[in-house]
Amino acid sequence: MTSRVILDPTSEKQLGSRELLARPATISGQTIGLLDISKARGDIFLNQLESRLTTAGAKVLRFRKPTFAKPAPVDLRHEIATKCTLVIEALAD
Repeated sequence: MTSRVILDPTSEKQLGSRELLARPATISGQTIGLLDISKARGDIFLNQLESRLTTAGAKVLRFRKPTFAKPAPVDLRHEIATKCTLVIEALAD
């Protein structure tokens, strides 16, 4: 496996060590959560992504943070973690 550097946008002062999870062989049959962080036009990107994912056989669930300025609330993160097998977060800027 090749080594990868993943940057964490949360302004942590020390880098954490995280293992990459195995990628599924296919997205067909997966439940994919799309998280809109509430920035302008993020939904436009996610609408296109949802169309492509459903065409590929995935079930898509949509979620939205109340504000982009703060982390997602605990209950929202829990809902996503219990309902989805994969998650894509739409970032901006």
